[in-house]
Order: sequence, then C-alpha cells, then structure tokens
Amino acid sequence: MEMDLGLSGKGALVLSSSRGLGLGIAQALAEEGANVLLTGRNAQALAANAAAINARGKGTAHTHVFDLNDAGAVPGLVAAARAALGRIDILVNNTGGPPPGRMADVDPALLATHFDAMVLRLAEITQAVLPDMREAGWGRIITVGSSGVVQPIPNLGLSNALRSALVGWSKSLSNDLAGEGITVNMLLPGRIHTDRVDELDAAAAKRTGQDVDAVRKASRAAIPAGRYGKVEEFGAVAAFLASAQASYVTGSLIRCDGGSIKSV
Repeated sequence: MEMDLGLSGKGALVLSSSRGLGLGIAQALAEEGANVLLTGRNAQALAANAAAINARGKGTAHTHVFDLNDAGAVPGLVAAARAALGRIDILVNNTGGPPPGRMADVDPALLATHFDAMVLRLAEITQAVLPDMREAGWGRIITVGSSGVVQPIPNLGLSNALRSALVGWSKSLSNDLAGEGITVNMLLPGRIHTDRVDELDAAAAKRTGQDVDAVRKASRAAIPAGRYGKVEEFGAVAAFLASAQASYVTGSLIRCDGGSIKSV
C-alpha cells in the first residue's frame, strides 16, 4: 500500500530546478500531487521539464526564470510563486556549485561573490516566503547542502565553506520556527549522478591526468553502496521531509550518500 505523504495541493517553490537535484526534487513533489514552481536561468529547459511533469497529470508545474546572482530579483520570484501556487507551503533552497579548487588558492573576492548567491540569497528568499507558512501554521524549508559539510571534500574548498555556513543558519532557523508548525532541515547529497557530478569527474580527470572512467571507478570504490546514487532516490528523501509524516523532523542534517561519510 502506498503511503500518502499529504502533499496533494501544496505549493512548492524549488530553486535551481532546471536540471539535477533540484529538478529531481520538483518531480518527486509533483508525483505526490504538489504544485511546483521550477526556477533557473534556462527558460527552454524549464519549459520542457514543466511540460513533462504536467503530462503525468498529478501535480502541476509552472516556471519562472530566476538568477541567484541577481540581488534585485527576489521580490519578483516570490510574487511569481504566489501567483502560480496560491501559497508557498514548501521551499526547497538549492543552488549550483561553485568552481572546484583548493581553499588555499581561493580569491577572497570570489568567496564574496558566491556567498551572495549561495547563502545570502537563500536567506532572503526564505524570509520572504515565511509569511505564507506562518499564516497557514504549516511549512517545510529544505536546503540542499553537500556531504562536504560533514566531511570536507578534497578540491571543493568553496563548496565546503559556503554550504557549512548554511548549517548554522538552518539549525538556528529551525529552533525559531519549530513551534509554528514549520520544519527546517538540510538534505546532504553524496555522489548522486547528475550533470554536475559528471563535470566534477571530468575536471578531476583533467587535473590528475587520468581517464574519466578511472576517476569514476575510484569514486565508486570509496562508497560503501558501490555506486553513485540516483536523482530519483534523492528526490524521494526530499519528498518525505516535506511530508505530513515528517512533522517532527526538524533542525536535522539528513545524508543521502550511500554510506560514503566515514563518521557516525
């Protein structure tokens, strides 16, 4: 018997959902009957993905072109979400990843630029949608992070640093909102097979002079599950965190990594 997650008719704003993990989450929520707003910079990809979701006939999908680097675009995004969804019940904070590299080599100016897009913008969007959740006495805020906030990933210094800032922000926010029926959690992917992971594998191959297949083989060998995760598996965890059944799960870091993190 299928579990009803209680998401039918809920409105979900999913950031950076033209591909990869964001799209996977939007698809999982729509499969449960939620209405989703897909966002990103690629209007053509957004339209194609929304059409595919709508063809399934469960939750509906809408689109809005939005760039996390544009500080002035947040009011327009939130207005578009309310117009499309009626009310924002679920916010999925998701961003692209910064370029790979060692922390010791990072230009401080680059750190500031990516902080704006990956941390500050998420805080601004979250503050802007909170009135909807508070009025309803129900809300879900899910921020996609990285396993690197638990065990820093070599050569991803910027990602390790910036996503770690979100950990303290998310936990503090969860404490503030738990009594209002609003949960706040972070979902941490390990090696989920996306275009971004393919790009990182290609960059590692170029950096080390290896064949990309050798890089992937070594990466899979370090994962107890012995494989990369599927986007659908990751999206399913996000859908549960958004569910009625997950109402007592808040302030948590949930790992979806095939066991790759070595710590307990």
